[in-house]
Amino acid sequence: VQLQASGGGLVQPGGSLRLSCAASGGSFSSYNMGWFRQAPGKEREFVAGISRSSASTSYANFAKGRFTISRDNGKMAVYLQMNTLKSDDTAVYYCAVRRYYNLSNSTGAYDYWGQGTQVTVSS
Repeated sequence: VQLQASGGGLVQPGGSLRLSCAASGGSFSSYNMGWFRQAPGKEREFVAGISRSSASTSYANFAKGRFTISRDNGKMAVYLQMNTLKSDDTAVYYCAVRRYYNLSNSTGAYDYWGQGTQVTVSS
């Protein structure tokens, strides 16, 4: 499975971005998907996850109410809509595949990773 994240960039505080992650290979509709982020000098952390059929989603506390994860199995893609961005959201954002049946917020539970896309929130 290969993952290609895109959509990052420079945005002012309070702004919005929509990240995309395109998958190739494997059986996308059978995978749970997640978004993670890593800021300089910090560990990679969970942002959001979505189940195979989009029936279930999970968010980190900092993402609740501001970020929305979604997916399109026909397009083999997962998205992260980020609103009301703050400087603390500055990080490299990664999408990841989890082949096991349930959602997880642990980096070790994900099997494949994309290369990441940089999000910088600054005025």
